[in-house]
Amino acid sequence: MKDIGLKILKIAAVAAGGILVIRLLGPKLGKGMDRMFEEAPDDFPPKWMYLNITAIRENTEHILEALAEEPTRIDTEVA
Repeated sequence: MKDIGLKILKIAAVAAGGILVIRLLGPKLGKGMDRMFEEAPDDFPPKWMYLNITAIRENTEHILEALAEEPTRIDTEVA
């Protein structure tokens, strides 16, 4: 029974240490990745995909706004 408790304590200590390291280094790594992403050439595949996904989202929002303003066929028949 003591062995199981000791193993659980060791696992919890390792997990807590990992979480602490991630919390301390996470913001620094994130800033570095943002800077690397901004400095990457325009034909860099992840940057290209991100820009295309952003453009698709913007287009989708415009389409949804246009559809929301236009009354549907059912709305006109009911009114």
